[in-house]
Amino acid sequence: MAQPLALQGLLKQLARLPGLGPRSAQRVALALFAAPTRLNDLTEALQRAAQQLGTCTVCGNLAEFNADGGCVCPICLSTTRDATTLCVVESVADIWALERGGDYRGRYHVLGGVVSALQGVSPDDLSLGQLEHRLRTAIPAVQEVILALGASLEGQTTSHLVASLVQRAAPQAILSTLAKGMPVGASVDYLDEGTLGLALAHRQRL
Repeated sequence: MAQPLALQGLLKQLARLPGLGPRSAQRVALALFAAPTRLNDLTEALQRAAQQLGTCTVCGNLAEFNADGGCVCPICLSTTRDATTLCVVESVADIWALERGGDYRGRYHVLGGVVSALQGVSPDDLSLGQLEHRLRTAIPAVQEVILALGASLEGQTTSHLVASLVQRAAPQAILSTLAKGMPVGASVDYLDEGTLGLALAHRQRL
């Protein structure tokens, strides 16, 4: 079926987005063109985001550019957050997940991924240098670093790298990691072997 070149270009870009394949891209495109105002609103929102959003120069979170061209996120600017606690995460999506609960009141550092030989991601591709600089120059000094990386082999490898870096750059800081094991509300017979093994290894006294 012959399609206009402009539509082919739109479908190609939509299909590249996470969670969308060629058929999902077609459904999105048809929904947009079924309501032209929706397409215009999306276009304007994308243009505003491209012009006004950037990466926080402190932690790596998404943030708006200020009048001076700087880009620091609200979490880093907040005077009510605990500056002595730093949570190291893989991506901005992890910050959003932790913030939804509202239980964490410290600050973050986004690595931008995890070390992966298969994906061609080396330590040099991560923001480890920025993390070391933050730890060495932080006022007040960081007292705890929480490693909130995945339980995969790549996540664990990256956690070891970060732990070594913390011990060099901020020897006063306590290293901790997120508890691993059974999710709330889960049944034992539905858990995989890896999750059950972690739950047993991190069991607690009652």
